[in-house]
Amino acid sequence: MLKYADQRRFPRMEVECPARFRVMDENEATGAIVKNLSGSGLLMWIDHEVEVGTRMTLEVYPKMDVTPPLYAEVEVVRTVDVEDGNFAIACQIERVLDEGELTPTLI
Repeated sequence: MLKYADQRRFPRMEVECPARFRVMDENEATGAIVKNLSGSGLLMWIDHEVEVGTRMTLEVYPKMDVTPPLYAEVEVVRTVDVEDGNFAIACQIERVLDEGELTPTLI
């Protein structure tokens, strides 16, 4: 019998949180749904494909008001066509940001 050992450095949490992201060097922010989150990355669903290697700023809004939003710079590491014109976008968190570091178009 084969044994599987999870090689992840951080556990993955299943979530369903609204988010907004902006591709670096672009002005328009786009909506997303974050499906899972870990200490080093996340998976979000959006309505269009994004190329691997794309860098973006991201704001994730938790469902509970006691948890502050997550602001981060991320890089796309995988894009998968999932269903109904949606894409699952896996991102690596490059840097966590302070709210003051976000551009006004994302807020």
